[in-house]
Amino acid sequence: MNDPYGPAAWPNGTGDDLPDRIWTHGDFTPVQEFPAAELTSGYTSGAFIKAALRRRVLFWCVTAVVGLLIGFGLYVKLPPAYHATATLLLTNSPNENPTAVQQTNATLAQSVPVAGRVVNQLRLQESVASFMATYSATSTTDQVLTITVGAKSANAAVARANALAAAFLQFRAAYVQTQQDELVTELSQQQKQAQQRLDAVNLQISQLPAQPSSPAEQANLRKLQAQQKDATNALAEVKYYVVGAQATGQTTTDSMVQDSKVLGPATLAKHSRVKGVALDVVGGLIAGMAVGMGIVVVGALVSDRLRRRDEIAEAFGVPVGLSVGVLRKRRWLGRAARDLDMRRVVAHLHNAVPGSSRGPASLAVVAVDDAHVAARAVASLAMSYASEGRQVVAADLSGGSHLARLLGVKGTGMHAVSREGANFLVTVPEPDDVALVGPLRGSTLSAVPARADKALVEASSSADVLLTLASLDPALGSEYLATWATDAVGMVTAGQSSEERIRGVREMIRLAGTRLDSVVLVGADKSDQSLGVSNTPDESISFWPV
Repeated sequence: MNDPYGPAAWPNGTGDDLPDRIWTHGDFTPVQEFPAAELTSGYTSGAFIKAALRRRVLFWCVTAVVGLLIGFGLYVKLPPAYHATATLLLTNSPNENPTAVQQTNATLAQSVPVAGRVVNQLRLQESVASFMATYSATSTTDQVLTITVGAKSANAAVARANALAAAFLQFRAAYVQTQQDELVTELSQQQKQAQQRLDAVNLQISQLPAQPSSPAEQANLRKLQAQQKDATNALAEVKYYVVGAQATGQTTTDSMVQDSKVLGPATLAKHSRVKGVALDVVGGLIAGMAVGMGIVVVGALVSDRLRRRDEIAEAFGVPVGLSVGVLRKRRWLGRAARDLDMRRVVAHLHNAVPGSSRGPASLAVVAVDDAHVAARAVASLAMSYASEGRQVVAADLSGGSHLARLLGVKGTGMHAVSREGANFLVTVPEPDDVALVGPLRGSTLSAVPARADKALVEASSSADVLLTLASLDPALGSEYLATWATDAVGMVTAGQSSEERIRGVREMIRLAGTRLDSVVLVGADKSDQSLGVSNTPDESISFWPV
């Protein structure tokens, strides 16, 4: 078996600066030194949630505005009702529980017959059930009942409250009179039954002889005469009770009907239009904001997109060499800061370009997600080299021609570009070119049967720097990448790529034989305190015995 500690060589065959780049087994830090808990701690902390809300501030501000508009629309469509109150003084039966009686009164006030009377009387254009939902009856004391009615206008609220009070008193009067009539019917039935018992005894006595001859007949006569006396007394007592109960009940009923009244006309409750607007509009604003924030927080918690430096470094297998803020195409505020971030990206890429004594120094910027941002970085780096007098060739392998469009290049093939006094060449492959072979001899060149374009090879042979913008697609493979660059830098936007996507890009770079130098993280969170150091050694480095 070959000695694993023997001299090492790069698979792409370029290695003039090899002694500065060789890693040995002892250089790799064991995974045990980085506990998993340290890499996953704080994902659901307050800082994590604040960062998620700060990133999506525009979203939940929009939902807040939508909630505000909905609240205002509800106020216009369903404005707050005017409320009028009618207070009634009720005389109840002294023989019943006052609390239970008042509960019955409140129930009667909110019954269908009472509401139906008001709907018919005022000719309201709504159903009885709908009208019943606009008012309530509350027992203030054992004798006071308060009816509160809502309506769209003040006059309508007062009219409905007065009509309800009158309709309730009428219905209650009929209700208590019905109870009195039922009591009279029941008492009359009792008196009738007592009279029937006496009539039955008298009938039995009339059927006996006037002068009983036998002792048995005399005993039966005495027994019936005793029953006759008891029945006569019972009938007299029932008549006396019926007369008294009817009189007392009628007096109580008359008092309950005549002494119950409305304590003055209905009064209108205070109605603040400003308060109504504030409640609906501010309530809608708060509700919309809460919904938006909830969506943002839940989305951040369940998202599989990576944001933290340590997560991205672990997925790529190399350190995050640089992390910057959001690089926008248009800048309204903080232009200097955004330009400074781009200068930092260009400086990092400049340092990642390897030296070479054979052919041009080559670097591929692999856009994992946002190819437009990566195109800006490649264009800026090409302009930087060209302004120094270097011969630069920039290749656009992004699939969407992001670099070409950014530089104003139309069509495919080789094009000369001049930007801000910097002149360099840009090459764009044919859209249907499935074998994107570059001018370099990569280690996987045998897997790519096609040959590079002659004009591209001639331009690259005299160039100092070959820069490539690439977007790797698993469906197309990545064997061609080593024919364009010996080294690569990944560029990923925080929160846009999943771990599976990043690991897939890493594996494609490794399989191509291109060395993955580092990762540039765009849109990094300010609250991210992780270092962006990977536990996994760079698998693109191979150890071959010489």
